[in-house]
Amino acid sequence: MVCLIAENLTYSYSGQFEAALNNISIKVKSGTVNALVGPNGAGKSTLLRLLQGVNQPNKGHITVNGISLIHTRSQISLMPQRSTINWNFPITVEGLVSLGAINNLQSTCCELAASMQRVGISNLAKRRLDTLSGGQQQRALLAKTLMTPAKIFLLDEPCSSLDPPSREQFLLIIRQLADAGLTIIVSSHDWGQSLNAYDKVIVLDKTILASGSPQEVQEKLNSFDCMGNHCCG
Repeated sequence: MVCLIAENLTYSYSGQFEAALNNISIKVKSGTVNALVGPNGAGKSTLLRLLQGVNQPNKGHITVNGISLIHTRSQISLMPQRSTINWNFPITVEGLVSLGAINNLQSTCCELAASMQRVGISNLAKRRLDTLSGGQQQRALLAKTLMTPAKIFLLDEPCSSLDPPSREQFLLIIRQLADAGLTIIVSSHDWGQSLNAYDKVIVLDKTILASGSPQEVQEKLNSFDCMGNHCCG
């Protein structure tokens, strides 16, 4: 079943003549892992903010299971880029993760423990953030995001600056989350073999260039020779 549909989204920032996004339409199914790829400046973060409902499109609309995003925002949670977090702040892993429950008054200590267990950081609960590796920090941020009651998770550049083993481990974790019924959209400027780990790839450069399985997208991009111009940054 399709759970998230965006139709004909157009968005321009105030004071800018050129649209940041133009005529964007996507469909994302429940329980899948989806890659949103494109170069820096392609509009990936802008699209994620529209899908979360933080910004409103100039045109178009978004629905979750047929219901307007206005009434379903609680179903969507955004994990920000790692660079937006002060990792030197004197707080433990469990302290960071618990912050995800601020808007979820029904969260319990058991859910806090379960969230850390889902991403494999239960043994790091008492560690300070500044003692963690990049991959561990990213998993802690994901655990914080999972404390919300959402079913759709938007991850903004979660694999940036991760080494290949950490990236592979992170992708395995989000695959397990999707297998448990959650829906994941991951933005990235990286075009590589790791995209084969996704169910669907959406290639964005202010408009949709291609959308489908990794193989379908590769074939489509090759067909009009845009790989170097749009997908390799």
